[in-house]
Amino acid sequence: MTGPTSPEQPWPVRTVAQKINDWVNRLGAVWVEGQVTQVNGGRGNTVFFTLRDPVAEVSLTATCSRTLAASVSLAEGARVVVLGRPSYWMARGSLSLAVTDVRQLGLGELLARVERLRVLLQQEGLFDPARKKPLPFLPGVVGLVTGRESAAERDVLENARRRWPAVRFEVRNVAVQGHLAVQQCVEAVRALDGAVDVIVIARGGGSVEDLLPFSDEALLRAVAACRTPVVSAIGHEPDSPLLDHVADVRASTPTDAAKRVVPDVAEERQRVAQALARCRRAFTGLVDRELHRLEQLRSRPALADPASLVADRRVAVEGLRDRGARCFGMSLDRALAELAHTRARVVALSPQATLDRGYAVVQRADGAVVRDPDEVPLGERLRLRVAGGELHATRD
Repeated sequence: MTGPTSPEQPWPVRTVAQKINDWVNRLGAVWVEGQVTQVNGGRGNTVFFTLRDPVAEVSLTATCSRTLAASVSLAEGARVVVLGRPSYWMARGSLSLAVTDVRQLGLGELLARVERLRVLLQQEGLFDPARKKPLPFLPGVVGLVTGRESAAERDVLENARRRWPAVRFEVRNVAVQGHLAVQQCVEAVRALDGAVDVIVIARGGGSVEDLLPFSDEALLRAVAACRTPVVSAIGHEPDSPLLDHVADVRASTPTDAAKRVVPDVAEERQRVAQALARCRRAFTGLVDRELHRLEQLRSRPALADPASLVADRRVAVEGLRDRGARCFGMSLDRALAELAHTRARVVALSPQATLDRGYAVVQRADGAVVRDPDEVPLGERLRLRVAGGELHATRD
């Protein structure tokens, strides 16, 4: 049966299953890399296991012979490369991988892959110091991702509470090695991001293989995407998984992480006491300087004996008053003398003085002064001003 389907001409389930089976068979044998989980001896000569992608949430059922599984020591959590042919079981509609060859990845190959990943992430800028977020001075809540009842958990909790007894923790217990470690750590980090002030990922020491989950790309990218500062406290000082480079702060040990995320209350009290002492010394010094300045001001004559300043000013004012009085008297005398002199000149030049000497002023009726007798016709009445008054006359 070929051609398009329709509601009137649907394909039966067997046809769809057959076509899927045909497509799967065309794939042929392929090499597949993954992590072994859920190994089950099964029945007979067949061993069932799950091949899980170490980065994505994808898995595939696989089978191999018991002899092959025993020859390579197929174990939970092992990283392997298998050669298998995909097969589709039509009766159940399930896909599985029939494995004919299994090769375990050696430590050298795993470390080489970690190194390639390191170069890739460094080129992407995930190790750039500029993107590192600073830790808060005093976090309200600290998120802790670590193994259940592990030494790392005790070290972080006890040392942090010893330094700052009021610190609060939000603990997420996860697998810190094996095939579940990466997935659980990623889920814990994403759950704590934004809900706490700082996240600490802690694990004690271990072999290189045990620490490989903390160089996993999925975990590294989840940490890089966090808005909350992340502290990496994996293993001991010589251990350096890639998480140390991606995290915002690297702690050499879980104990060191506790010291980095919270301050020491004793040290802070000492700093506060020192700051108070400095403030007290500065304040005392300021008061002493101002008191000395006030003493200097009080020792000045103007403040030591204010009455002397008033007396000096009174003498100066009296001197200025006397000087002003003298100047005013002299100016007045000069003005009076000048006025008398001017009056004398006015009197000397006045027509009245001339009249007083016996002279007379002849005026016509309109007041005009007669200077020439010919100006006055006969019979015109005239006024004669003398020192004692006026006389009237008529020209004959």
